[in-house]
Amino acid sequence: MPEATTIQRMFAEVAPGYDRANRALSFGVDRWWRRRAVRMVGLRPGERGLDVCCGTGDLAFALQAAGAAVTGTDFCAPMLAIAGQKARRRNERGGGPARLVAADALALPFADHCFDFATVAFGIRNLSDPVAGLREMARVVRPGGRIVVLEFCRPRLPVLGALYRFYFGRVLPRLGGWISGARNGAYRYLHDSVMAFPERGDFLALMQRAGLQRPRLCLLTGGIAALYRGEVEA
Repeated sequence: MPEATTIQRMFAEVAPGYDRANRALSFGVDRWWRRRAVRMVGLRPGERGLDVCCGTGDLAFALQAAGAAVTGTDFCAPMLAIAGQKARRRNERGGGPARLVAADALALPFADHCFDFATVAFGIRNLSDPVAGLREMARVVRPGGRIVVLEFCRPRLPVLGALYRFYFGRVLPRLGGWISGARNGAYRYLHDSVMAFPERGDFLALMQRAGLQRPRLCLLTGGIAALYRGEVEA
């Protein structure tokens, strides 16, 4: 696992082409994944939400569009700058203001129990201690609130699994670098981090270690991604 400062620099370089690469490399399916994440949150209009490792803000804005008052946090300033540009455009179109805060997911600058739910999309595996990250999210969410994680997974269907391994291991690192303009191995890191990260039942066990109640998962697109949900102890 690279040091946090290394990951921070990596994402800073990727930031200008991050959205473009996401759409191309996932064939646009990442948007559907985020819509499913919003559904899994099960939010009610007016609830307060926190989106950790928000990157350029796509999930935070989707939650906001569904009626939540959302705060997005990230430790990479160039990512937040792009999220801020998107937020201003949304606000001009009547989408309402968004709160964006530079913050480390392992030391969130919020009081205990001040949100109704928290989310993280494709960011939990970048933390040096995912369990500590989940505990920190649980700290700032009220008792009975929800935590939803969207993360890459490894498909187990034989044909899909073989195609996935070829695309993810051989094609994506080169194509991602070309589309995003990054030359720092960010998309090789993406492959390596996904291959090493606990998934499915192993991640549910991490949620239990973090003290989350009733953890469950939903596989997406044949197991290429997964949604996990747990509840903060009431």
